[in-house]
Amino acid sequence: MAPGEAAPASQRGLLASREFQTRLVSAVLLGAVVLSALVLGGWPFAVIWLAAGIVFAAEWIGMSAVVPRRLVLALTAATLFGLVLCLHGDAAPGMTLGVGAVGAVLVTAVARGGAGRGRALAGLASSAVIALVPTALRDDPAIGILGPAWMFAVVWSTDIIAYFTGRTFGGPKLMPKVSPKKTWSGALGGLAAGTLAGVALVVVARDHGWSDLATTSLALVALISATASVLSQAGDLVESALKRRYGVKDSGRAIPGHGGVMDRLDGFFAVAVLAGFYLIARRFVAA
Repeated sequence: MAPGEAAPASQRGLLASREFQTRLVSAVLLGAVVLSALVLGGWPFAVIWLAAGIVFAAEWIGMSAVVPRRLVLALTAATLFGLVLCLHGDAAPGMTLGVGAVGAVLVTAVARGGAGRGRALAGLASSAVIALVPTALRDDPAIGILGPAWMFAVVWSTDIIAYFTGRTFGGPKLMPKVSPKKTWSGALGGLAAGTLAGVALVVVARDHGWSDLATTSLALVALISATASVLSQAGDLVESALKRRYGVKDSGRAIPGHGGVMDRLDGFFAVAVLAGFYLIARRFVAA
């Protein structure tokens, strides 16, 4: 579009819609809170992700109809709290594993039915990834603020640009049976944006001495950022498939204009799994 040229009617309609404006306000407010906590680090950052993990678990337990719902959620929340205390208390790895194992045994013991026990355990494991990985990255002296900031840059850029490029250019659908609105143009736009954002952030971190990881080869950073962008979009598609499986439009109503926490953290969860494997690998190498 040339400078000064009016936006297409469809694009003007999108920007003026109440849905978009609600999404924008919610995203800006949440982004400001999360980034402020990221800068502060420590308990403020940990509490935000603990809360996110608990709500994530609550939405999954409700959506997948795990029963008894309240008891499973209470045990899951208690386990997450214990794991966060272990993380911030520099507990021995054995103690942390013990807390997680006890929590896993309890939620599977109280959940009803074989499928229910599997879903309860999956809820605990996935919410633990949300609650622990961003904080573990932030607290690691060799990674620091760069780790979670890189995750935010890649996931948010992928999500935002995929949304706009898909709406603007349209074209062939990515996986119409899973998510009818997603297109290949949006996926490729998101991939390009996520890769560039990841590299750009590392360049800025290198200039300001944020982390030892900033010295990583930019070619490798681009490859990992592209991988994370693809994983982010895959996580979104998996959650869409799960919502179709359980017959719900949104995972919850926690975030106006966005749905639930699962709806916002589906892609982030996938990237957090990747980051979690990195943390585990570092620990084994250092041992």
